[in-house]
Amino acid sequence: MDKQKGTRRGRPKGKPNITSSMNSKGYSSSSHYRINPMAEKSEQVLAIKFVQWDVLPLESLCNSKVYLLRVKLNRGECMSREDELLRALLEKKNWLCEAVNSNTYFCTAVPLQGYLFDFFDVLKKYLVNQYGQWTEYYAPDRTSLRTYLYGRINQIVEISKY
Repeated sequence: MDKQKGTRRGRPKGKPNITSSMNSKGYSSSSHYRINPMAEKSEQVLAIKFVQWDVLPLESLCNSKVYLLRVKLNRGECMSREDELLRALLEKKNWLCEAVNSNTYFCTAVPLQGYLFDFFDVLKKYLVNQYGQWTEYYAPDRTSLRTYLYGRINQIVEISKY
């Protein structure tokens, strides 16, 4: 450490070492997870490409479960346990809870072939006490969370978003 200006290796004291990737993405570890700045405020985003390589166009995923569910929610329709339009899902809330909590990439989103389908607007955050440990989960409701979890659940606490 230099005694003159309190610097270490040429950097001012107290400032982080910013790499070139931090400059391009923003100074946040979750900057890739933000809403696409190219979309207008009135436009609701279906999915965001989160990989750097070339992927198929988003329209090629139009028959997938996650795409159909996001389109339905963007139209303002409610998510129900049974739906005449999407019988293949059986219980969409249970499926969404499992899809969100079983992927390792995102907390409130489902990745599919290089695209990120975010469901932050319909998911709630829960803290679950199970076997003496507190764990954080995201789910549409408590029922779907209980279906996803197995074993004895001591307590489920809903955490408000704001």
